[in-house]
This record gives sequence, C-alpha cells and structure tokens, in this order.
Amino acid sequence: MSTQHSKAAKKFLEDQKYAHWHDATFWAVRTKRDNMAMGLDEWERLREKASAIKRHTVSHLDEYLEKFSANAEKNGCIVHWARDAKEFNEIVLGILRDHNVKKIVKSKSMLTEECEMNPYLEKNGIEVVETDLGERIIQLKGQKPSHIVMPAIHLNHDDVGELFEEKLGTEPGNHDPTYLTYMARLSLRNEFLTADAGMTGANFGIAETGDIVVCTNEGNADMSTSCPNLHIVAIGLEKVIPNYDSLAVFQRMLCRAGTGQPTTTFTSHFRKERAGAQKMHIVLVDNGRSDWVADPDHWETLKCIRCGSCMNTCPVYRRSGGYSYSYFIPGPVGINLGMLRDKKAHSGNVSACTLCLSCQTVCPVKIDLGDQVYKWRQKLDDYGTANKEKKLMCKGMKVLFGSSSVYNSAMKFAPLANWVPSVLMECGLNPWAEGHKMMKFPRYSFQELWKKGKV
Repeated sequence: MSTQHSKAAKKFLEDQKYAHWHDATFWAVRTKRDNMAMGLDEWERLREKASAIKRHTVSHLDEYLEKFSANAEKNGCIVHWARDAKEFNEIVLGILRDHNVKKIVKSKSMLTEECEMNPYLEKNGIEVVETDLGERIIQLKGQKPSHIVMPAIHLNHDDVGELFEEKLGTEPGNHDPTYLTYMARLSLRNEFLTADAGMTGANFGIAETGDIVVCTNEGNADMSTSCPNLHIVAIGLEKVIPNYDSLAVFQRMLCRAGTGQPTTTFTSHFRKERAGAQKMHIVLVDNGRSDWVADPDHWETLKCIRCGSCMNTCPVYRRSGGYSYSYFIPGPVGINLGMLRDKKAHSGNVSACTLCLSCQTVCPVKIDLGDQVYKWRQKLDDYGTANKEKKLMCKGMKVLFGSSSVYNSAMKFAPLANWVPSVLMECGLNPWAEGHKMMKFPRYSFQELWKKGKV
C-alpha cells in the first residue's frame, strides 16, 4: 500500500521534460506567494488571526451553523442539511426535478467533486456543464482535477487545442491560448443562456448575515447565478465563519497565498435570490466533517480554506503531479483529508512527504500539515497498511542502534561493502538502488577520526 504513490510518481517522471515544467510552474506560483506575503508587514499577524478564527469557529461549529442557517432562512433562502454525499446528491436532484431542470451550469466546487455529484446527476438525466475554464477543460477530457485551484494545470495549450478541435470544433492547428480562451467563452455563453439552473460552491458562509461568498477570477459564478432562474449553493460545514470582520482577514489572504495575486478578480456575495428568480437553495454538507472535528490529532485540517499553497510549495507534489495521489485532493492537505476519509484506501499517500514542513510554513491558516502526516505514519501498522520492507528495515535499525558494540562493529566493517560489485549491490533487492548509486563508505568512521583527533 505504501508504494502506491511512488509507483504512480515513477510513471509521472518518465517524461522528464514535462516533470521539470510542472515543478517550475508551481515553484513560480510559490515565489509569487512569497512576494505578496513579504509585501504585507502584517502577514504573519494575519496568519495568526486567520488560524485563531478558524480554530474558534470549527470548535464551536454547531453554534455558528445554527446561526448561519437561521439568518439565511430570514433572508428567504431554503436551507438543506446533508449528512453524507448520497444525501447531498439526492437533495440536489430533488430540487432540480421540482423545477423541471434539464441542464445545470456549475461554478467551481471541490465539494461536488468530493461527493461525485456530476456523474450522479448525469446518470439521472441532468446535463451538467462546468463553467470554470480549467474545470470545463478536464470535464471535456473526462479527467479529475490535478490541483484544487488550477485543475487543468497538467495540460499545455497544445493539449487543450487538440481537445477543443475535437469537442468544440475550433480551427485545426490553432492552439493560441487567446484564441482558445475566446472559443471557450463563446461555447460557455450559450450554456449559461440555455441552462435551467446554476450551482456555486462557497468559499465562505457568513454566520452573522447568512451570506454566501464566492471568490473567482473568471466571473463564472456570477454568470451561473445571473442567467439561470435557480441558484443552488453547495457548502461544506467548515466553510462557515463568524462575520464580515473575519471575512476581511481571509479575503486578504486567500488569493495571495494561492495564486500570488492581491485579490481574486471577483468576490461575489449572495444573500437571497435575485428579483424574479426562484428561491435560492443552500445545501450544508457534513459528509464526515462532524466526525473529523472529534479527532484530537487531525481536526485542524478543517481549518483549510482551499488556497492550494501547500501543493505549490510541496517538493513531492511538484515532482510527482496530482494524479500520483489516490485521493481527489492531492498534496499535503489531500494526504490528511484522504486519511480522514478512508485510512486503508489512502494510506499509500503518506509516503509522499519529506517532512520538510514547507506546507505548514506557507499555510495561511497555519494548519500543522506535516506534523499530521507524521502522526498518520505512526499508526499505519494499526491500520494494517504499513510497508513490510520498511518494518523489517526498522527492526534491523533497532538492533543496530540499540547496541553500541553492534553499531561500532558495523562501522568498522562497513567499508567492505565498497568491494561488492555494483551489479550485486545496485539490484532490485536493494530498494535504495532505485534512482540512486550506492554510497562509498569512508575508511574510518567519524567516531574513529574523533578519537584520533583528526576532526
């Protein structure tokens, strides 16, 4: 199980040119984030404030959810509560059928990815159109997001150009990004105008007012709510925050941390249905979150605001790609969310971490992502997913480091390994030989040199 990610990463790395491009692209985004952070003297104080707000809200979630729900209903919205993905999908389908909806346009929502809403609705006769450009591209390609903020970042303009030729009938060979964006806009405009309903996710739900706040760079959330006659909101329980003062903190950080921009192009606020439209529906989704709150070691994962900064900085994600992870959210936060979701199914991801802690260094809400990965690793044997080779190696290391006489003897005779032919040392029986050349042991150990006064 623990080799699951490494095997997928090995396949990713077969194309070294692409792997280098992927690494450089995300490091460039990380650099933009750093420039934005260093441009604010109060950046670290904002991180402390954001962390404290989230910690307080998540630990008092019942109070804020009731407050949010009550205020949303006062505004005229219809609030639904979904215990799990199945109930969420059924609620959405019920709303659509009640309004005779045949086509729905969606702005970006990782929650609907989590609940696999699109295939469920399509199976039940509803046409679903993603309107975020990246999401639309991977929908047409039949893929999942490879990043939570830039879902189609694994594709270049030639990939998109060939896809659009096939699916949208664009000019053969014209892969100019400006042209492709224009053609996508034309295609989506017709979808907006002919859809019966629109759905948005939610970056934040404001408990004090019952508002939904959606942050985008393309304006597709506004189009999804202003053209169709029905607006449905999908929001995870953890997205609720206390008030607009809290929103001011997160709004300053979200885009700076995620894409290195001072703010998103659009920050849209939805309090009720627009004039002449059907009632606005808000579906609050649990899907395991109330159980995660009770986990003393991992509940702070629910502080995540889905900025993606942990992925942009992660040396493993950057060099292995989003599809190397078994959970639909990759990278450091995805490792932890996947383990909360299903420990046995996603244990293979915990090896995809160097414990460099870069993720929690950049996290705008200060989630201890690397520390949590370490804690998951300590329990793999309990879940029955620990790597047998590593377990055997650890037993051997315990013998080696548990006895000074054994250790000293090993150091004394270690140089003999230098005489073993490389064909025998660097074979499949030696996991270290995968991608490495064996080290040459020095003639004298540090301990011996120290005793002789040579260091």
